[in-house]
Amino acid sequence: MTEQTNSTPESGAVATDGTVTPSVGGKAAVADIEEAMKDVVDPELGINVVDLGLVYGVHVDDQNVATLDMTLTSAACPLTDVIEDQARQALTTGPGGGLVDDIRINWVWLPPWGPDKITDEGRDQLRSLGFNV
Repeated sequence: MTEQTNSTPESGAVATDGTVTPSVGGKAAVADIEEAMKDVVDPELGINVVDLGLVYGVHVDDQNVATLDMTLTSAACPLTDVIEDQARQALTTGPGGGLVDDIRINWVWLPPWGPDKITDEGRDQLRSLGFNV
């Protein structure tokens, strides 16, 4: 009889649901980061930042630090810190210490955000809240 363990491979990324996704060189996979970012919810609209189209790009460096190119629905958004804290929580904590060791958010304003950036799933969520999109 062999004994099963719940150890995590050193080169794997642990997703928010506890599953392990192998990654190259100990770096988190961009797809896993994008999925984890769906736990980050815009405080005003109640929809996650991925489906709102606020995440423009993700890069993971050799030190397993994620840089997120993000925008906001408004440059004057007073809740930037809330979104940044949620992103850090979603990506750096959890089983095995999180997907990445740290994050940086590069707030970008070009191209400007518009309703055309919302995913189909995001549109469905907004419609269920009574928005006409």
